[in-house]
Amino acid sequence: MSDPSREEVLASSRGWIASFLNFLPGLGSGYLYQRRWKSYFLTIAASTAWFALGFFLLGDSEPSQREQLIGISGLFFISIVTVIEANFAFKKASNKAKTEKEKIISSSKKGWFK
Repeated sequence: MSDPSREEVLASSRGWIASFLNFLPGLGSGYLYQRRWKSYFLTIAASTAWFALGFFLLGDSEPSQREQLIGISGLFFISIVTVIEANFAFKKASNKAKTEKEKIISSSKKGWFK
């Protein structure tokens, strides 16, 4: 028995769980569930860069309510993008696994009743 491929692991996960985990904390936790390390670290880097940008642009001053709203909106945007991307990747891997399975089943039919 061999180890499952990347697509098999992704197709065996639940898309809605990955999407929910990406949305709720907003830090790409669904990518950990799907075992997609590059996507997870890119999401962490984007979130960190967003925080750092806000930190350096404000300096020592207190953020206004508008600036706080912009910061939260940026994190919400990152969260929504990761939800959509995780769901898209799951559907793509699921469809690929389904077609491969159908190909194996159709090629294994032999005999009188094909």
